[in-house]
Amino acid sequence: MAIKKKTVFNILLIVLVLSFFVTPLGYHSKILLNRLFAGTPDVIPEGDRVAIADYEWTLKDEQWNFFSFERSKGKVVFINFWASWRLPSAAELKSIQNLYDQFKGQVDFYIITDEEREPVLEFMEENDFYFPVTYLIIGEKAPFPIPEPPATYILDKDGNIVVKRDGIGDWDSTSIVNLLENLLNK
Repeated sequence: MAIKKKTVFNILLIVLVLSFFVTPLGYHSKILLNRLFAGTPDVIPEGDRVAIADYEWTLKDEQWNFFSFERSKGKVVFINFWASWRLPSAAELKSIQNLYDQFKGQVDFYIITDEEREPVLEFMEENDFYFPVTYLIIGEKAPFPIPEPPATYILDKDGNIVVKRDGIGDWDSTSIVNLLENLLNK
């Protein structure tokens, strides 16, 4: 009994669709698709920028030690809220790692999660990420509303919000690199 071409095509199509739901291939394909469709974040025009309320904000570092956001006053700051279990967060972290590699030591990076340490460390190791992770203290006063991840803010040296992006972004794009260079040179 010969199988028709249409039947073979339908079976292959079903297998492909199922692979998106039940295999690691599907997870990595969804990550790739999210990266492909991540847009470059918009810069807020200078006249429309708003300064954060203050720098009073307590967070935890990678060693689980408390520290104050006050240490970033007068610096260019990149703040990203993420969660390892959110696919869009996982997709944009590669571009954040690239941006961190380029501006480490010049820009203060806060890659913030509210998860426990163990799953975060496992996720970081699996994906070969080594940017510094910051841990959010739930209920702690913050200088702006805490968004759902993924979301990102870029602050200038005066504490003005220059970029506010809800959702996935392409953070190592030429326009963001140029923006950070300009903010550092002001």
